[in-house]
Amino acid sequence: MSVAVTGAVFWVLVALATVTSLLTAWALGANSNSPPFAPAIGANAISTMKAAFLIGILAALGALTQGGSISETVGSGLIANQPITSLGATAGLLTATGFMAFGVYSGYPVPAAFATTGAMIGVGLSLGGDPVFDTYRRIGTFWVLVPPVSGGLAYLTATILRRDDIPETVGVPLLAAVVGGIIANVQLSVIPAPAGEQQGTLAGLPRLFLDSGPLTAVGAGVVTVVVAAASFQFIRRRTQDSVDRGIKTFLVLLGSVVAFSSGGSQVGLATGPLENLYQVELGLPGVLLLGLGAVGILGGAWMGAPRLLQATSREYAQLGVRRSIAALVPGFIIAQAAITLGIPISFNNIIISGVIGGGLAGGSAGVSRRKIGVTLAFWLVTLVSSIALGFGLYRAFATLLGV
Repeated sequence: MSVAVTGAVFWVLVALATVTSLLTAWALGANSNSPPFAPAIGANAISTMKAAFLIGILAALGALTQGGSISETVGSGLIANQPITSLGATAGLLTATGFMAFGVYSGYPVPAAFATTGAMIGVGLSLGGDPVFDTYRRIGTFWVLVPPVSGGLAYLTATILRRDDIPETVGVPLLAAVVGGIIANVQLSVIPAPAGEQQGTLAGLPRLFLDSGPLTAVGAGVVTVVVAAASFQFIRRRTQDSVDRGIKTFLVLLGSVVAFSSGGSQVGLATGPLENLYQVELGLPGVLLLGLGAVGILGGAWMGAPRLLQATSREYAQLGVRRSIAALVPGFIIAQAAITLGIPISFNNIIISGVIGGGLAGGSAGVSRRKIGVTLAFWLVTLVSSIALGFGLYRAFATLLGV
């Protein structure tokens, strides 16, 4: 049921959709971007207010430089043959935000990616669009793999950190080297890229100067190794001077890159529904839309994150620094993989799986099986019901407004 509006009604709907997107980004900034710095606060490596300040800056930068792929998927990759209108975007965002608010009050973390994806599919179907089953299978496969992959990587990481034959002056720097190597291959819009590509990487810079395929591969490998080695050496020196100080430094740096990745992966949930409205109907550049989302995330982090950080930092303090590191390293890896593939993800899903995997390395997950089962069921219900509610809410709005 596609509708077209003109004149004053159109601009009212544009304003309503924009405000709704901004509020959604604010909620994401206040909630979804806080966990990365909670372990550092729990370890007294950084104060709550400094962490909230850094979260806002880093998440906003991540939104601007990495948010385009997921925003495009949410805005135009879930439904075929029917663009999302301003009214549809408003209905979808209100549906998703309602689910997130319910999660806050119920105590069960609602994955924003599940709620937003379901809501936009429901809205798109209500508009008369066609489902894109290939995209659904790709997203669904990724979501299903997140718990075992995140939990498995966290288990492996925690096991390395707990081994007596691997001193912390080696184990922690090795993890820093892994993170540094990945950073060298992170796609950023601010890095020059070869013709035909929108984003570049540090490892890909040799391609700007070398024509040969083998030489560019060697150049990428050299840059990756150099960044990884520099990361290893920096954290190793810190841990050799003081193991406690070295671990705290790594926690702050790891929280920074995860917060940056969180902004890049989450902003698309707020801006994606407005992709067609801004870029096609209004003819505005995509970076303006990402900028809108970045502003919302920045405001949410600065205004809402401190309270959540104080609460979650106590939980991470009980987990301990090793288990916290084990939960965050997979979070960074999976978030960057999702951004590269353009797949909307939930940081709650990743972090909870990582915490469980890290706990298993110590002999116990530290989380009740009933709580895990109820949470998984709640996530599935969120996805299914958000489709139905998104479909119904758009129909109700269209009927009420007579458009």
